[in-house]
Amino acid sequence: MKSVLKIVPAACLAFALALGAVPAAAQQQGAPLTPAAIAAAKEILTLKNASAMYAGAVPGMVEKVKATLIGQNLNYQKDLNELAPVIAKQLAGREQEIGDGMVGVYAGMFTEQELKDLVTFYKSPLGQKLLTAEPKAINLSMQVMNEWAQHFSEVVASAFRAEMKKRGKDI
Repeated sequence: MKSVLKIVPAACLAFALALGAVPAAAQQQGAPLTPAAIAAAKEILTLKNASAMYAGAVPGMVEKVKATLIGQNLNYQKDLNELAPVIAKQLAGREQEIGDGMVGVYAGMFTEQELKDLVTFYKSPLGQKLLTAEPKAINLSMQVMNEWAQHFSEVVASAFRAEMKKRGKDI
């Protein structure tokens, strides 16, 4: 049942990645991005504090690659551990590429006017409340999804056991 709990976040990630692929196609078919659309998209992402999502991306990726390399080259563990902070420092700031990509996504998904309207909305009292409350709502929603998945996996397992019992096999 623990594996089901891993499926839900993985499914959410897959969904998010799928959404990320849509704007690239839309961008190719739509009008070129204007400087005003790009500026509005940047402002939206700033208001949403989107950079918090990828702030640790460089050190995180350095650690992930280091762990993979250590797994493949155990004799070099000491060297790789020493090099990790050096490489992280060399590549510091590259996480902004993610932010730039996100700006392109937003600017490709919405018209310039829609982006400006979103900026106005996010600056409104309701928009500010959404910006404050949405992370908590998303976390609570993920908790609901995980709890549902855990409970439902038990329902599914019970159904399998019942059907297998009809076949004379206990699992």
